Amino acid sequence: MTRKSWGGRAALLAGAALVAGVSAASAVPGAQGDPPAAAPVEAVPVDLVAFDTCDTALAGLRRAIAPHVGAYGLGGGYFAAQDGGVAADARAGAPPPVAAQQGATRREAAAVPDAAPEQPGAPGHSSTNAHEAGVDEPDLVKTDGERVVTVADGRLRVVDAADRRVTATLDLPGGHASQLLLHGDRALVVGSPAMAMPGWGVTDLPAADPAGQGSSITLVDLAGQARVLGSLTVTGRFVDARQTGDVVRVVTHSAPRLGWVYPTDGGEVARSLIRNREIAASAPIEAWLPRYELTGADGARTEGPLVACDRLSHPVEHPATSVLSVLTFDFPGELGSGDAVAITADGDTVYGTGTSLYVADDHRLRPSARGAATAFPTTAIHQFDTSRPGPPEHVASGEVPGALLNQYALSEHDGHLRVATTTSEPGPVARNSAPREVATQSSVTVLRRAGKAFEQVGKLDGLGVGEQIYSVRFAGPVGYVVTFRQVDPLYTLDLSDPADPRRVGELKITGYSAYLHPAGDGRLIGVGQEATARGRTTGTQVSLFDVSDPAAPAKVAGHHLPGAYSEVEFDPHAFLFWDDLVVLPVVDERAGGLLVLRLDGAGFSPLGTVRHGGADVDPGPRRALVIGEELWTVSAAGAGVHGLADLGQRAWVPFT
Repeated sequence: MTRKSWGGRAALLAGAALVAGVSAASAVPGAQGDPPAAAPVEAVPVDLVAFDTCDTALAGLRRAIAPHVGAYGLGGGYFAAQDGGVAADARAGAPPPVAAQQGATRREAAAVPDAAPEQPGAPGHSSTNAHEAGVDEPDLVKTDGERVVTVADGRLRVVDAADRRVTATLDLPGGHASQLLLHGDRALVVGSPAMAMPGWGVTDLPAADPAGQGSSITLVDLAGQARVLGSLTVTGRFVDARQTGDVVRVVTHSAPRLGWVYPTDGGEVARSLIRNREIAASAPIEAWLPRYELTGADGARTEGPLVACDRLSHPVEHPATSVLSVLTFDFPGELGSGDAVAITADGDTVYGTGTSLYVADDHRLRPSARGAATAFPTTAIHQFDTSRPGPPEHVASGEVPGALLNQYALSEHDGHLRVATTTSEPGPVARNSAPREVATQSSVTVLRRAGKAFEQVGKLDGLGVGEQIYSVRFAGPVGYVVTFRQVDPLYTLDLSDPADPRRVGELKITGYSAYLHPAGDGRLIGVGQEATARGRTTGTQVSLFDVSDPAAPAKVAGHHLPGAYSEVEFDPHAFLFWDDLVVLPVVDERAGGLLVLRLDGAGFSPLGTVRHGGADVDPGPRRALVIGEELWTVSAAGAGVHGLADLGQRAWVPFT
C-alpha cells in the first residue's frame, strides 16, 4: 500500500462523486416526482434458540443455505452477498434500499466527547469522537496526552508528544491493520483486508492468510520499544469493536467456506448448479464454523474452532448461514482467543452502551406471502448483555421495518431502544414500462425487551415522505432526523413518552447534514453538503442550528466551502469539537486539509486550513487532536503540531 491508500479511500471517492456535480436527488429512484410513502409495518420479535450438538447445527445450516445456492455459489454472481440467508438483490430485479445507498460507509458520531481520562502528569487532551460517553471506539489515531499512536499501511507508530519525535515503528502481522484502541501501555490493533469487506464474495483460504477473509487482532506493548505480545487471526471480516473500561468486545462476521465451482461457459451453468448443491449438502461442520489462529510473543501457535456448537444460537425463522461472533478481551491482559459467543446471523452495524452491545443488519431480500421475492427491507437487531465481566450474554432479538443509516440510528434510553429507519418499496413494473417508482418514508420505532425478544411500544411514521435519512442524532428524550432529496428537512422529535413519539418541529433548507453534533446551549452543528434548490450538491457546508425551542428549529449560521467534501460525512471519527473549535478534514480543488473554525455567539469564524506538504499526501491530514495548548494533525506522511490560538506550525514529525 502507498501513503495515498491510507485507510478508507473508497469513502472519500464516494464523497467526490457528490461534489462532481451529481444531484443527490437523481440518485433516488422516483426523485423527480413525489412517490407515495411505503406502508407502515410493525416491528416483529425474533426467536433464537441454541444448537445442542454439532450434528443438529450442521443439519440446520445445510437446510438454511439450500434455497440460496446457485451456479455461482450464493446469490448467483461474482459479487454475491457473503451471507447465506440473503440472495443478491439484482437477481430479484430490485434496487438496493435507498437508505443503504448513501449510508453504507457513513458512521456518524453523536455524543459530545469529554476530554479523555488523563494519565498522571499528562496534559489535557481530546479523545476519539464516539457515540456514547464512556464507550471508546477504534480509530486511526489515539492519544493519552503523552504520546500519539497511529496505524497506517500496516504499521504502528508511536510519537512522543513532548519530544515531538517518533519513538517506535512496528510492522504489524498481516499488513492490513487499520484501527486501534489504547489503554495504558497497551494498544489493541484491529483490521481486515479489503477483499473481506461486504460484497466481495467468499474465499476459501485459511484464517492466517492475509489475502483471505481473515480479521486480525494484535496486542502491542508500548512500553520502551514497541513489540507484539500476541496476534489473533479469525475467519471472517472485522465488523467493529467497543471498549468499556478494561474490556474490549470485537464483532466479526464469517461466511461458510465451501469452495464453490463456477461455470466456464453457458453450457456449464446447469452442471455448476448441481455441483454447488452437492457441496452445500455435504460440507462438514468445519466449513461453517469460524476458526482462529493465535500466535504468541514467542512465536508459538494454537488454532481451532472459534466457537463451540453448543454456544451457537440461530433464529427459528429466516435462519442465516453466516456466523456473527462477539469476542471478549481483558485490556490490558493476555490476548487469548476471545472466548466467543455466536449466533447464525448477519451483521454490519454495531452500537454499544456501558451495559449492552447491539448488532444489527438490514435484510435485502425476504420471501413474501406469495412466495416471491420482495425488496422491502427489514433490520434485525441482536442485543448482548455486557454489564458483567467475561463473555456477553445474548438477551434479545427483533426486527423493525426499513434500513438503518448507521449506528447512530440506534439509541438506548431509559430501558428503551429507539431505532430510525427508512423503508423503500418498489411499485409494480410491467414489461416495457417506465422505471418503477420507489415509495419511501422514514420512521422512529421505540422497542423494549420482553423476554428474549423486542416488542414495539411506540412508533412515529411519515418522516421525509419520498426522501431518505441522511443523519440521525438522539439526545436523551429528544431526537433529530435529517432527510433529503432536494431540500433538507431537519425534524425535531419529542421522545419523552416512549409510547407516543412525536414530531414537534421541522426546518426546510437547501442541502443536507450528514452528521449532527450537539454543541451545548441549545445548539446543533451539522456537517454535510450545500445544494441548489433542485438538489445538486455544491460543496461542504457546516451549519449551526438553534434547537432550544424544538417546535421552531432555525439555522443561525453556516460556512460553505464550494467544491469540497469532508470525510466527516462518512466517518465522523474525523470530527473534532474542542471548547469553541470545530475541526474537520476537507478535500477541495487545492488538496486535502483540516478546516478549523471558531464557534462563537455569532456563528463560525474561520481560523484557517492546516495542510501537510508533499505531492504524495492525498487526501492530506485526516485526523486532528488536542494535547495541552497544541493542535496535532495526522496524515499518512506525518504529524503536524500547531498552536491552538493562531494555528502557527510548531513542529513537523515525518513518518518514514
